[in-house]
Amino acid sequence: MEASRGQNGIQQLLAAEQEAQHIVNIARNAKMARLKQAKEEAEKEITEFRAQVEYEFQKKVAESSGDSGANVKRLELETDAKINHLKNEAARISHDVVQMLLKHVTTVRN
Repeated sequence: MEASRGQNGIQQLLAAEQEAQHIVNIARNAKMARLKQAKEEAEKEITEFRAQVEYEFQKKVAESSGDSGANVKRLELETDAKINHLKNEAARISHDVVQMLLKHVTTVRN
């Protein structure tokens, strides 16, 4: 009876060990499945984010390249206005500058 009781206890321990191993395997497989799912979701989010950032970048490139013609035209107009202003100022004061230079050149100092 002692032997069968010992044998029965060993059988119970082996059964409990197998059941525990089965539970650990199920948990390990569930964990791997969750990790795989999380990785797939993260890759999907990354792909969507990259697409969004690329779209915004292309949109800004299109906007800035479209404005470059307007910017060039505006800069040309500003440059022409400044050149005309400088020419007018030079014409206005050129007589006075020539008179001042002649005065300094023709004045003799001792």
